[in-house]
Amino acid sequence: MGYRRGDRRSEPEAQSEAKMKRPTLEAVAARAGVSRATVSRVVNGQPTVAPGIRDVVMRAVEELGYVPNAAARTLVNQRTDSIALVVSESPTRVFSDDPMFSTVIRTASAELEAADKQVVLMLTGSARSHARVERYIAGGHVDGVMIISMHGADPLPAAITRMRVPVVSYGRPAVPVDLPYVDNDNVGGAATAVRHLIESGRRRIATVAGPQDMIGGQDRLAGYRNVMQGSDRRSIVAVGDFTRESGAAAMRQLLEDDPALDAVFVASDLMAIGALQALRQAGRRVPDDVAVVGFDDIEAARYTEPPLTTVRQPVVEQATAMVRLLLGLASGGPADPIILPTDLVVRESA
Repeated sequence: MGYRRGDRRSEPEAQSEAKMKRPTLEAVAARAGVSRATVSRVVNGQPTVAPGIRDVVMRAVEELGYVPNAAARTLVNQRTDSIALVVSESPTRVFSDDPMFSTVIRTASAELEAADKQVVLMLTGSARSHARVERYIAGGHVDGVMIISMHGADPLPAAITRMRVPVVSYGRPAVPVDLPYVDNDNVGGAATAVRHLIESGRRRIATVAGPQDMIGGQDRLAGYRNVMQGSDRRSIVAVGDFTRESGAAAMRQLLEDDPALDAVFVASDLMAIGALQALRQAGRRVPDDVAVVGFDDIEAARYTEPPLTTVRQPVVEQATAMVRLLLGLASGGPADPIILPTDLVVRESA
């Protein structure tokens, strides 16, 4: 039998006709009784549309089967299977020798993969990158957000919480915002370290505090001061920024301020490594002349000279708990904060 055009359409023609019949934004707008611009704002995830109007538009989307691309399918299904991991630092800081960032990223990625989710890493070290991240999240591209390493009055946490997307912070937020978080006991860990130095007979105990625009830096300094205020010793404080270089500079400042100091609690292991170097250069023996305690228990702490006594914070456990808290929130679970314990790991430096 010969092929007759009127009896059967070719496959390309059928596809073309199907495309022609595919619902348009205008069709959705007519069904919902709103403007085309309103439909566009809804399907692009912009948060400026009233919830009631958004519901009407989404019903029209579902009734007409308007699915022009992956983004629209995501909005219909209300799921992208992607989670944003937002690190409020510059690339230079994130990809430095600080193992905290790599450990959190690796752990969170593995935990999300096990839940069949994908992680989207986003760095916000500038105002421009903040705006880019806000636009991306507001566009409905992710099912949830995890924020790491917030500084001071960072506007991003408050902005994200207004987007009606589940969000969790790695560490207690430094700004007054209702944000679920997972943290470790920074105050208690620091206090344990300082008590260890006092119990070992040290009299002039200084601290190299972390940055005071970060909760970790504030809390570890608070733990040091709480114990010192309860003893007959005075506080001796210098401030670093959690880097090796800042630890060395702060240690030199402390030695200049009080040459007779005999112990130092350092608010991060990287800063403690820098402090050990500065002490060697000053001719001070550790622990004979000056005892040193760090905070973190990074792998390098075991290989310093001498090996570093430090407070172990459970980074892997904290990152795992952060992911599970976020996934629970997305399923309607509780938003209670989680505080994990710390442990003192005693080695030769104190």
